[in-house]
Amino acid sequence: MSAIRVEALAKINLGLRVLYRRPDNFHELRTVFQTISLADRIDLQYRRSGGPAIELTCNRAELSGLHNLAARAARRLLEATGNIGRVSLQLEKRIPVGAGLGGGSSDAAAVLWALGSLLRPLPPRELLFHLAAELGSDVPYFLLGGRALGVGRGTEVYPLADSPARWLLVVAPSIAVSTAEAYRRLAPHLTSSRWEDKIDRFCSVICVPEQGPARDFKLDPENDFEAVVFRLYPELERLKARLGELGARPALLCGSGSALFGLFADRRQALRARDSFDLDDGDRFVVKTVGRADYQTRWRGWLDNKSTGR
Repeated sequence: MSAIRVEALAKINLGLRVLYRRPDNFHELRTVFQTISLADRIDLQYRRSGGPAIELTCNRAELSGLHNLAARAARRLLEATGNIGRVSLQLEKRIPVGAGLGGGSSDAAAVLWALGSLLRPLPPRELLFHLAAELGSDVPYFLLGGRALGVGRGTEVYPLADSPARWLLVVAPSIAVSTAEAYRRLAPHLTSSRWEDKIDRFCSVICVPEQGPARDFKLDPENDFEAVVFRLYPELERLKARLGELGARPALLCGSGSALFGLFADRRQALRARDSFDLDDGDRFVVKTVGRADYQTRWRGWLDNKSTGR
């Protein structure tokens, strides 16, 4: 039996523009992904005999079972590589569910990496990215990490230069925002006359120097979902305003919500903001951004510490 323990890091979107609905019924996006240190934990065991069988248990009972995206990732990888065996997954959920932080997608990518490291021969990286795109729009990004440009439906990811680590406060109220409903309400605003303007503004925000470290954004990034989600849930707009009052620059909705984040100058300011932030029902996290080099170093450490045996 082989075993490995890994962490699946969350993400924020440093800007999210929705251009139009594509012929495949997905939406054409422009976004900047950024990994953060908030993470789920996954213990994975793989036995090459006695299968095929996959089981997943979670500290949140409703997430246990084969419907979980992480379990589906394990099944697809075994099928694609022609392997059989028993896979046991224990998922400790720390990232709020349905908050726009990419927890489910990150869990799936983590299983692709972790299980793939236990298979022989090792599956090629191209296969992992192909399976990730099948599983969900955000999953390929989590095979890359750091700061990255996402285009298409989000499955096309391109690394951007990382800037120094920044501290942030993530506020995750206990509000369930339906991504499908958010897209439906956004649809009337997706006119072709706005595409060029959206792309121009997006490009001006993500522009980085050709050499040297990336600078911070010169403009406040925009998230197109805020216009419709804030109408549905005015309390989320108030939470964003409160982040701004506490010194966040910028403050933004995470994906289609319901979580929000605010970037602060240092850890002390982020902690002070957390302690001053009144939230009736939900979670608050002080975390930091994780660059691609750090992200990949973490993965090398986890893969190096896996145990193998019979």
